[in-house]
Amino acid sequence: MRPWLAVAALNGLLAVGVGAIGAHALRATASPERLAWLDTGLRYHMWHALALLAVACLMAVGETRPPGLALRLSAWLFAGGIALFSFGLYLMAFAGLHTLGPIVPTGGLLLLAGWAALFIHALGRRP
Repeated sequence: MRPWLAVAALNGLLAVGVGAIGAHALRATASPERLAWLDTGLRYHMWHALALLAVACLMAVGETRPPGLALRLSAWLFAGGIALFSFGLYLMAFAGLHTLGPIVPTGGLLLLAGWAALFIHALGRRP
């Protein structure tokens, strides 16, 4: 499905862009803790942008019929997980907002659920 391909591409673009900004804006001034938050957010962001790309490709393979619920759910969970996990860590790294701590694990749970949904899709019956 093209919309998920666009979401995957946008997330890859954002991960590279945030990484470039972070490398220039934070490297000289941020604490090691904040740099670690940035690094973790970037790593998970890019990996899950690639996961979204894989899901978009799986959806495109079956374009003659709508993608199954588990596959659609996987895409939504990956996107939500990126938003909460990676962008939560970015805000913590750039702005030092420690109060976002509870949001980050929620995003991690969404990422895990996205992988679980993809697993369920993989086990599903084929027509």
